[in-house]
Amino acid sequence: MALGFGKKASVVETNPNTITQDRVATHMRDPAFETGVYGYDAEKQSEPGRKLSRVGGTGVLGDSDAESEMSVGKQMEAESMNSIKYRTCSWQKVTEPHDIDFSSSFQVIMMAISTTYSRNTAALLFAEYICLAIMSFPYSYSVLGLVPGLILTVVTAALVLYTSLVLWEFCLRHPEVRDVCDLGQMLFYGWEWVWWATAVMFILNNTFIQGLHVLTGAKYLNTMTNHSVCTIGFSAIMTVIAWVCSLPRTFDTLSKLATLSAFFTFISVLLAAIFAGLEGKTGTAGYTLDSSDPTVPSGAPIVLIIPAAGTTFVNGLSAFLNISYTFIGQIALPSFIAEMKNPADFPKALWAITIAEVILFSLVGAVVYAYTGTQYNTAPAFGSLGNPVYKKVAFSFMIPTLIFLGVLYASLSARFIFFRLFEGTRHKGNHTIIGWASWAGILGITWILAFIIAEVIPFFSDLLALMSSLFDSFFGFIFWGMAYFRMRQADYGPGWYTKRGIRGLWGTALNVVIILIGLFMLTAGTYASVDSIVLGYQAAAFGGAFNCVNNGL
Repeated sequence: MALGFGKKASVVETNPNTITQDRVATHMRDPAFETGVYGYDAEKQSEPGRKLSRVGGTGVLGDSDAESEMSVGKQMEAESMNSIKYRTCSWQKVTEPHDIDFSSSFQVIMMAISTTYSRNTAALLFAEYICLAIMSFPYSYSVLGLVPGLILTVVTAALVLYTSLVLWEFCLRHPEVRDVCDLGQMLFYGWEWVWWATAVMFILNNTFIQGLHVLTGAKYLNTMTNHSVCTIGFSAIMTVIAWVCSLPRTFDTLSKLATLSAFFTFISVLLAAIFAGLEGKTGTAGYTLDSSDPTVPSGAPIVLIIPAAGTTFVNGLSAFLNISYTFIGQIALPSFIAEMKNPADFPKALWAITIAEVILFSLVGAVVYAYTGTQYNTAPAFGSLGNPVYKKVAFSFMIPTLIFLGVLYASLSARFIFFRLFEGTRHKGNHTIIGWASWAGILGITWILAFIIAEVIPFFSDLLALMSSLFDSFFGFIFWGMAYFRMRQADYGPGWYTKRGIRGLWGTALNVVIILIGLFMLTAGTYASVDSIVLGYQAAAFGGAFNCVNNGL
């Protein structure tokens, strides 16, 4: 496989009573075959005949690697009697052959439709990635120039796809991993302090994203109502709504909301691009043919192919971090994989979302930027639409995402805490007063913290850049370069990079670059983000903390 994936096939002993992957492929898909109930364990094979070696070290759920190994089938069996089951997500809905009348065209068509739209994990991924941050792309292109911006969009998508596949392969070897914190501890040789450091970053990342959606929810309400209530009040309203929507405890339930969220986001950004075209370059918000004030933008919208002369390092890196933030979502993937019936199917969802991302992000970013130009651009780009009706209609279709994506990350944080508090008790998998009260309380705390963040850092673009530099450096790059090295060492032993020929050297070089990109984002990226925030305050570009000032578009 390309980019250093996989290893040479080896002869594996087979049990005549075991149903193999090839035999499964000849039948209609049955989750019992794919989860180990009938002998096939998805974690043990990613290709026919290739066993995935587990990374050595202390397990996350036991004192040893052997004690921590637990197949997906066993996990599903362990929770089979619970009222609340967590291993419920799948790539596609399974339909029994005897339930289908193949002589009926209608039933066959409906089976295909249900298969397409019941892909829980794909729905979660689409909702996570097809989000409001798309509307920061026109701003990024205005700073970087259209051509460099599009190139960085494709390159970032390719790197995220590759590192996500590395992550998935690691999770196949270790089905006991529940989230990125477990995975982080394994990557760094079982050191406990790594688990705690990862946990802090995990909670902060998720809470910052919740805060971003509280901030944007208040921005939306201000835009729709012409600032009828103090902005703090709108932030509080958004916080309460999001807390209520966060209460479902399984991703299977949330995936139904995710489908709605992704669909309406697609409509929203598509409308924004169409409306920008309908308005034309003279209809852009703030357009003035000539201005006597040199500080006020004027003239026809300027579209730059390359960055403008004098573009600062801080502005350029902040624009790139906006792009990377939108693509990098690996922090949630171990949690998604941990609830899949058959984790081996995960790449199907991953490839689908990556292709959709590149097409949608590039087209929407380029089209909106082409009509709004450099001097009239805003983030999010809805504010660049000059017609108030167009602006409000396009922005309104973003409502499900404004709520859902914050809900998704709140659920990740709550599950992280809840599972560790109630592991091995009946409160985790059943409807109990203590279980539900604790779940709601944990969610409430995360949303209160998100509300505070939204009020203390009341700006969109710089908040995206700060989150990207602090957290995406680890969860988007550094961790997965380390995962590649640990897995190849487990497969081939010492000197593994010399035993695989050109693939080993190429894979090593690529993953060294991935780690260096993460370190660059962490150091230079954080500097640029903080400096941009300081400059914004000095220029009075946004209101102060806990301010009633209108932040509508």
